[in-house]
Amino acid sequence: MSEIAKNTISKPPRKTKHIFTLALVVVLAWGSAVQTESSFKELWAGLPNMWDLLVEMFPPDWGYFSNIKDALLETIRMAVLGTTFGAILAIPISLLSAGNIVKIPFLYQTARFILNLIRTIPDLLLAAIFVAIFGIGPFAGMLALTFFSLGIIAKLTFESIESIDPGPLEAMTASGANKIQWIHFGVIPQVTPQFISYVLYTFEVNIRAAAILGYVGAGGIGQYYEKTLGFLQYDRTNAIIIYTLVVILIIDYISTKLREKLV
Repeated sequence: MSEIAKNTISKPPRKTKHIFTLALVVVLAWGSAVQTESSFKELWAGLPNMWDLLVEMFPPDWGYFSNIKDALLETIRMAVLGTTFGAILAIPISLLSAGNIVKIPFLYQTARFILNLIRTIPDLLLAAIFVAIFGIGPFAGMLALTFFSLGIIAKLTFESIESIDPGPLEAMTASGANKIQWIHFGVIPQVTPQFISYVLYTFEVNIRAAAILGYVGAGGIGQYYEKTLGFLQYDRTNAIIIYTLVVILIIDYISTKLREKLV
């Protein structure tokens, strides 16, 4: 075997590396448990209470569906509108955030900072802020999901834009294409499948997120979670969970099939 071939053969990681990694994970887990005051003793002591709660949740109150069907549909509508508006806003922001599109560091760094700021704020906090501004109702929840969707879609899209094939862009630049033509014919065709996939994925996430925004008065099925838990009606809470799960599973299945055809 030649000297070059010997040098190209990767060496297996040493055992000390695995031992060090395991020790680091153990130390981090132990330190986190200490700081959060978590212990297996408390978990074991609480298991009987967990079992009692599960017993009270069965059988589910199937007849409660007539009370929550409108709120469930409202949750879906909130997710649809929030995802749609968020995706529309994500298009210009993702282009501004891409370093291979906007060559001025100040501009794309500023756009990325705004995205990081949006993604830092949890969806529940966004909903609480918009409830305080616009009042209780699904409009506040839709706005919260819009900004939540914007942060996710724009982040994933601008990363896809930065990894596109630069060949077509260089050819268009050499032929004298302007910036709009450059983006329309060179960038958009390369990232459209990924963009649609990100939108579908975000819609799946938003269905789950919208289900709990009612806790802060942002409409949807979350209001009924708060109501049934507050009155200790665990059988009705279980029914809400099951009906919501069915909706999420159906949407997940459809979304997954669509993404498989696009990517």
